[in-house]
This record gives sequence, structure tokens and C-alpha cells, in this order.
Amino acid sequence: METSKALTSTEELEAIANRMRCNIVRMTTAAGSGHPGGSLSAVEIITSLWFSGLMRYRASEPGWEERDRFILSKGHAAPVLYAAMAEAGYLEASELLTLRKLDSRLQGHPDQHKLPGVEVSTGSLGQGLSLAVGMALGLRMGGGDQKVFCLLGDGECQEGQVWEAALYAAQQKANNLVAVIDNNGIQIDGPLADICDVGNLAGKFREFGWWVTEVDGHSHEALIAAYQEALATDFAGPRLLVAHTVKGKGVSFMENTCAWHGKAADAEQCKSALAELGVLS
Repeated sequence: METSKALTSTEELEAIANRMRCNIVRMTTAAGSGHPGGSLSAVEIITSLWFSGLMRYRASEPGWEERDRFILSKGHAAPVLYAAMAEAGYLEASELLTLRKLDSRLQGHPDQHKLPGVEVSTGSLGQGLSLAVGMALGLRMGGGDQKVFCLLGDGECQEGQVWEAALYAAQQKANNLVAVIDNNGIQIDGPLADICDVGNLAGKFREFGWWVTEVDGHSHEALIAAYQEALATDFAGPRLLVAHTVKGKGVSFMENTCAWHGKAADAEQCKSALAELGVLS
């Protein structure tokens, strides 16, 4: 039984990433709402983890005990998670167009009670890392070798709970935890530097006792190498990738602007975005 999607070429990963971007635009347009900006910025962070053989899972058996866990702490970026889950085989791509509809399994934020494969319900920013720490420690107590991967937003790191979790993870030497920060520099109200500057995230986490590396968040090669290094190091504690990204990556009129943090494209804008991504509709 297949335990992950292990691809052999960057070209394959780039093709998946492009399909995911198209689906993010399509599903948010169909919903008339959602968060395309931070979903688009996280595409390579997820594709390089989910589709390179680095993370163990069975789409046909979501509750498989030996699986690694993935937590989308920045739960408003649910479209990127759903797009990845469709590529992995958890759901049909046609279901993506039910995003945010009544009775849909694809809620505006991931809901573990509706969609098998979603590990925990997220969306209240700041809570995902705490959940990931608890899950990692619980798995370690059970004697398994499963890893827990947690994706946070940089704006989310303004939440105090993130730092409580970071302290506790280091104190407990949670070496089966790998966190990633989607560091796109923009939150809903504007640049982080203007709203509440989080400063040097890499330096802060190092001071808190984490192993940290910084990486180009849109390079599959760099991300895979960073994940591999994080998993291979014998550092006795949690690991972090600070992934430098572009908000709205891949759609020129969405890039580097807070306007598209939580706004869907209309039909004409959707058509324009898809054309940029190389498809006609």
C-alpha cells in the first residue's frame, strides 16, 4: 500500500504546484470568499513535503497509526491544504469547488470532524504549534518514530501562545517536531513591519532552543534539502524552517499585497489568473 507520494523530478513537483495554484484560485472564486494570498505563498512548502517521499501517509487509510502528522496552524490557508489533499488522493478534485458551501466537507478552516486526513481543526491563530507539540510528545511516549510537521504564518507568530509552545517544545526536547513558518511578510492589514514587527524569527527561535534554517520557500530543491537536513540532524530538540515566500505567489496582481489576503477573485480575475498559470479556464 502506498505510504506517500514520492516523485522523482522537480518538473513533477512544479506541475503539481501549478495545478494546486489553479485550484486555489478556482475554489476561492467559486466560493466567493477565502484566503488566496497565504494559500498561494505556501504551495511549494507543502508540495516539497507531501510529494517527495519525506512525509509518510496513506490517503486510502487516513487513520493509519504509522503516518506522520501535518498540522496547518494557519488554518485560513485551508485552500492550499485541500488542493494538496486532492493531489494526494484524499478527495476528488471536483470536490474542491464545494469550498465554503453549505454541507461541504471543505470548511473555510480545516475541520477534522468533516474531512478524514485533517489531523486537527485549526483557524484560531496561535494554537496549531501547541497542538503539534502535544501530538509530537504523545507519539514519542508511544514509542513510535512518527514526525509532526506544523505550518505557521509569520503574522501568526505575533500570538503569545506560539512562544509558549516554542519554549515548551525546546524544554521537552521534541525532536520529532518540524515546524515551518510561511514568511511572506504580509498580514491582512498590511506589512508585518508596520503592524507588529516579528523581527528576526530565525534568531528568536534559536534563542528559544530550536534548530533553525532559513530557506527559499519557492524552491523545491532548497526546501527538500532543508527538510532532509532537519530530519537528519542529531539536534536534541525541535526543528524549524523559516521559508521566505511571496504573498499571492504565481498570480501577478495578487503578489506582495495585503488586499488578497482574504478576498476571492471574481470571474474575470480568475480567468486572468489562470491564464498566467498557463491554463485557459
